[in-house]
Amino acid sequence: MGCASREEGGGAFTSGASLRDPRAGWLVARPPWGRTRRSCRPSPGPSGPRGRTPRVSLSRSVRRPGWGRGLRAGPRGISEWRRRRRRPAVGWVGRWRVPGGETRTPAFHPTERFSGRFCSAAVLMASGAGMLRCLHPWWLSGGRAGLRLLQRHLFTMKVQSPEFQSLFTEGLQSLTELFAKENHELRIAGGAVRDLLTGVKPQDVDFATTATPEQMKGLFQAAGVRMINNKGEKHGTVTARLHNENFEITTLRIDVVTDGRHAEVEFTTDWQRDAERRDLTVNSMFLGFDGTLYDYFNGYEDLKNKKVRFVGHAKKRIQEDYLRILRYFRFYGRIVDAPGDHDPETLEAIAENAKGLGGISGERIWVELKKILVGNHVSHLVHLIYDLDVAPYIGLPANASLEEFDKVSKNVEGLSPKPMTLLASLFKVQDDVTKLDLRLKISKEEKNLGLFLVKYRNDLTKATDSSEPLRPYQDFIIDCREPDAAARVWELLKYQGQPGLLRDLQRWSVPSFPVSGHDIRKAGISSGKEIGALLQQLRDQWKKSGYQMEKDELLSHIRKS
Repeated sequence: MGCASREEGGGAFTSGASLRDPRAGWLVARPPWGRTRRSCRPSPGPSGPRGRTPRVSLSRSVRRPGWGRGLRAGPRGISEWRRRRRRPAVGWVGRWRVPGGETRTPAFHPTERFSGRFCSAAVLMASGAGMLRCLHPWWLSGGRAGLRLLQRHLFTMKVQSPEFQSLFTEGLQSLTELFAKENHELRIAGGAVRDLLTGVKPQDVDFATTATPEQMKGLFQAAGVRMINNKGEKHGTVTARLHNENFEITTLRIDVVTDGRHAEVEFTTDWQRDAERRDLTVNSMFLGFDGTLYDYFNGYEDLKNKKVRFVGHAKKRIQEDYLRILRYFRFYGRIVDAPGDHDPETLEAIAENAKGLGGISGERIWVELKKILVGNHVSHLVHLIYDLDVAPYIGLPANASLEEFDKVSKNVEGLSPKPMTLLASLFKVQDDVTKLDLRLKISKEEKNLGLFLVKYRNDLTKATDSSEPLRPYQDFIIDCREPDAAARVWELLKYQGQPGLLRDLQRWSVPSFPVSGHDIRKAGISSGKEIGALLQQLRDQWKKSGYQMEKDELLSHIRKS
């Protein structure tokens, strides 16, 4: 029998092999494996004989020796379990009172993998008092190896920061009013919540809702709100435009089928189930518009402790979308203070599944790789990419020069290099840039910068025998005559670790050569070949003068000759 998916007062009801007894109010689970002589079922509730607390009977196929015929629900049952197992009490269950005076009893029905099998379990709620800030539901998870108690919790807190308050534009206020009017829940989701908790105003804000795309479309059409970008509807995303702002709202989802690149989704109203499908704990939080933070997987604690962890099992999360390997590296560079602290299970999962990146599009990989290259701990992370054998699947050369990369990563500190400036240090020959382009489909500008850096990093250097160390770079820019020549040379100076020369060159305005072919024709020379040769001679004279000679002075050399 299925149980309808919904959330009530912070407690989630999710579908599964479970029963809900309307008399006792308990959510009861049935193990899905093996033959059972008696299925799990609630015994008579408070309305039964002598008003006893309901019992949950465990079938013999999952009972361990010494457990007896069953466990009593509620605090007495937990005490009985403690006495039998001779361990401390594992938690408590209870009701709590929410603002407004209503008393609610949430029931959780999580599913967790253990020893290769699955077991849905019951969380039983008894009476209690006060406003609960942190729920600790406990459940049973087992297989042939036996039963084990695991823990999940919902942590909530109030967020009232200037960054959060600044989000409340006229458009957002109108949006929240529309959803509240139709009794649909709407919350800020994912990265925007993470940024707000770190004191940063998010550039992009994503929203999650219990409303389906059809319900959202009906809501917006009735209010006369324009909708754009209909391509995301099959994935649950609708983009609405209110007061000259775009708002991207996505229905809560469950991944039904994944292939490592894409996912077939099913809509839900269970906030925890949606959080379970997200990649990292720090990205799995929601924020209500009253400032309430909803954190199901210790994301806030990880953010405070500067830790990057996958939601649940790293291997499973990675196999749902292999790009999450690079996202792990990116957020590691963004969140962690000092490099080197990784969960061994996470690194093992990355190494085992690195080849899955071979099926990810180059464009998606390049977006993540660029963010890794401009983040913190880039030298540590690139070494890790090679140590875990990720590099071959994302277009990086097998025989990369990691020593050169370490040197350049120090050279560019504080200089805001372009991603290709740092990446070029891994390449030994220009052909490596071409191969990278074939895999990642980089832009023409990025490819040309990579080719330029590999070619000139050792040949175009500052003048050592002159009082004008910038002269070689200035001459190159003048002779190149390409509009982006100066920008490329700036990146070369970053690569070479020359911040002083970089500042001087950025202040230097590229002068215009004052003589044209038309001026030489006026001097009486008509041959195109002669005009070209004279122009080069005059340009050399102009460069020797430090770009100071005027047109008349240069043309006087023609008259003399």
